[in-house]
Amino acid sequence: MQKKLRRFRLRFRRFSRRNLPQNTDELKTMSRHPHAVPIITFAVLILVTVGAYVIARQTHHIRPRTDAFIVIVSHDHEKQIVPSHKQTVGALLKKLNIHLGEGDVVEPAANTLIRQDDFRVNVYRAVPVQVIDGNQKTFAFSAATTPRAIAQQTGQTLYPEDWVNTVPAQDFVQTGAIGEQLVIDHATPVNVDLYGAKVVIRTHANTVAGLMREKHIVLTKQDHLSIPASTPITAGMDIAFLRTGTKTETVKEVIATPVQNVNDNSLAYGTQAVRQQGSPGEQVVTYQITLNNNVETGRTIIQKVVTKQPVTQIVAIGTNLSGIKGDMALAGIGPGDYKYADYIISHESGWRPNASGIGGAYGLCQALPGSKMASAGADWASNPVTQLKWCNGYAVGRYGSWSAAYNHWVSSHNW
Repeated sequence: MQKKLRRFRLRFRRFSRRNLPQNTDELKTMSRHPHAVPIITFAVLILVTVGAYVIARQTHHIRPRTDAFIVIVSHDHEKQIVPSHKQTVGALLKKLNIHLGEGDVVEPAANTLIRQDDFRVNVYRAVPVQVIDGNQKTFAFSAATTPRAIAQQTGQTLYPEDWVNTVPAQDFVQTGAIGEQLVIDHATPVNVDLYGAKVVIRTHANTVAGLMREKHIVLTKQDHLSIPASTPITAGMDIAFLRTGTKTETVKEVIATPVQNVNDNSLAYGTQAVRQQGSPGEQVVTYQITLNNNVETGRTIIQKVVTKQPVTQIVAIGTNLSGIKGDMALAGIGPGDYKYADYIISHESGWRPNASGIGGAYGLCQALPGSKMASAGADWASNPVTQLKWCNGYAVGRYGSWSAAYNHWVSSHNW
């Protein structure tokens, strides 16, 4: 080790003699040049940075940086563990000659960036599905996991109020179906005037009274229904709800898309996959306006009717902590802080324990200088657990908690 350091010092002296002024006269002459100060400063900074890097490599055996990540690909009843330089899931599958056919699903999505070791890719092969839509029967292929997602994937036109269910194929000889049957029951569209707001409502009710119960529409003595409540529902019929003698106002409001998260241990921690696309809903709110000398003095909600049901978005959340991310538990980071630590480390180093940064920053959390991490252990340069122990102490010691450190990083893009 001492011999290596001596060789570096000798090379540095030779470089200095060749490239730097050797006496005060030369230095004074150069200093009169208008660009002398910034040029000399820049040269010194380069020498210091290069020197620090060379010493670090000689003393801590820093591994050369590589862009390859270890990826676990599950497909066709086999599992491949491969190093990958590809940036996205789709690019990796193309390199491995893993083709996606009609209805096949890959999780995470093909455009997901690969940014960690033990990244997991799952390919699900489609199975035949018979689609029954009224009297129409068609065949398709799908690997989706929910009835609505199957309908979406196979190109069916669906509204949020339509009912979609899957049932096992009962009679292969008669139906020709060998997988599942997807049964679609469409809601009936009717034209509704809600106190002046004209909307299309889709319903499974058989009568107007059933529609009112379904949509929670309650009439008062001041309200008027344009047709009898016992009238059967037919497609495209007109129904009006009116209030006489008072001023009303209707407002359309958006209902946010509900999201359902499902934990999945077959996906790496920090990744996710959308298993059912969601969509926002819509509701009409009717206000009764109170006037005093034709000036509004108050308003009261008299009806709130959901005219378009929101569709839940189902998202699979990766929980597998194998590989380097599993070291968070070994380093004493609590499960409630995993998401904060994962976010910061992903942005600081891409979960590379040998990542080198500007000015001598090093490691998972880009400690500056890297030697700071020696307080957590002598093997700080190569042991991710040691680095994470230091990161944990830094986050709690400086910011009070990982969540506070995360908030700082989001606002300042550093920590």
